Amino acid sequence: MRRISILIVDDISDTRDSIRRLLQFEDDIEVVGDVGSGSEAILFAEANRPDIILMDINMPEMDGIRTTELLAHRAPECSVIIMSVQGEQAYLRRAMIAGAREYIVKPFTGDELSSVIAKVYELDQRKRDFLGEQIKVTNSPKTRKSEIISFFSTKGGVGNTTLATNLAVQLASSGKWRVLLIDLNLQFGDVAVFLNLIPKRSIADLTQSGIIKYSEIQSYFLTHSSGLQVLAAPTRPEYAELVTAEHVEQILSEVKDKFDFIICDNISRFDDVSLVSFDASTQIWLVLAMDVPTLKNAKLSLEVIEGLHHTSKVQVILNRSSKEMGMDPQDVEKSLNIKIGYEIPSDGRGLVAAVNQGVPFVTSHPQSKASEGIRNMAKKLIALQDVETKEIVKEEKHKNKNPLKGLRRVFGF
Repeated sequence: MRRISILIVDDISDTRDSIRRLLQFEDDIEVVGDVGSGSEAILFAEANRPDIILMDINMPEMDGIRTTELLAHRAPECSVIIMSVQGEQAYLRRAMIAGAREYIVKPFTGDELSSVIAKVYELDQRKRDFLGEQIKVTNSPKTRKSEIISFFSTKGGVGNTTLATNLAVQLASSGKWRVLLIDLNLQFGDVAVFLNLIPKRSIADLTQSGIIKYSEIQSYFLTHSSGLQVLAAPTRPEYAELVTAEHVEQILSEVKDKFDFIICDNISRFDDVSLVSFDASTQIWLVLAMDVPTLKNAKLSLEVIEGLHHTSKVQVILNRSSKEMGMDPQDVEKSLNIKIGYEIPSDGRGLVAAVNQGVPFVTSHPQSKASEGIRNMAKKLIALQDVETKEIVKEEKHKNKNPLKGLRRVFGF
């Protein structure tokens, strides 16, 4: 008889040990792992697909409700049972809306826990049997082509990092898409600061760990509350020299099949790392502000990018667009001889306050014009990704269509 595989998620190690002991004598249950955070739970579930996830509701960084919401998209065949000391109906309702299959109040006995696990597993098995097949992970990275976007600006201060972080959070917040943000401003990268994350380990630590493989890379990710994964820049400028263009190339090669969107925040100059990022990218987003020095540098940058044969990848992003700047978007397009892909309106001091608080403005000021501009960016990218996904699925179906066709030709039936 197949045993029910269990993942335990709780930020207190003693609690995880206690739950493991409660289940150790159950012949039909096997604890396959225990982790201390929501981000670790998501990574484990994606890699190992346990049948049941026992999820604590109160955890730092990302609580059990938000983790459950993300798991509903990232590992939909894993059933979540919420564990909490709160037994109020409000908590139960929130858990069920998030996608949990059951809710159990602490403290509980081993019999109570094993009974709930058996009930949830049996219900899921009936559902699978009724459908006539195992639940398929339709959003598996194997059926999707990653969109790799390199943000680049001609000088600092035009909003490169602000746009990269807000777009990444907007894409990740639905839980449907796997999104990775890589800070490639290796000396003075601010991605972690903009997201109010404290990097315990950075890309510099990763490059010193030995062979760069995805199994190792994912342990260096920071997880934002939106579900966004972040690979942070080195914590000190002198550590930047530990990261080479070859390292970045290896990292991008390893992660490209694991995420739907990979966003690279590049330094404002053409160096080896930026060039590697450009080569790997499907799109290069050149961020501009409405001032003459920026436009002059942008024109030179477009000439360099053309020399690198990457012109087809370029999208021009006009940030802080405003008629008060003494020029309009048409002037910019005429000056650069290229169409503007996206415009982000200038939108007041509130967005500056959001940056200082480490909160993306798409979260703190969702009704702002700038947030609307970011959402338009995300919608177009998602539409592009959906089209590519449908094409891939169509190709797979065509390959697998009528498997007896060859036999009919051979045996004449």
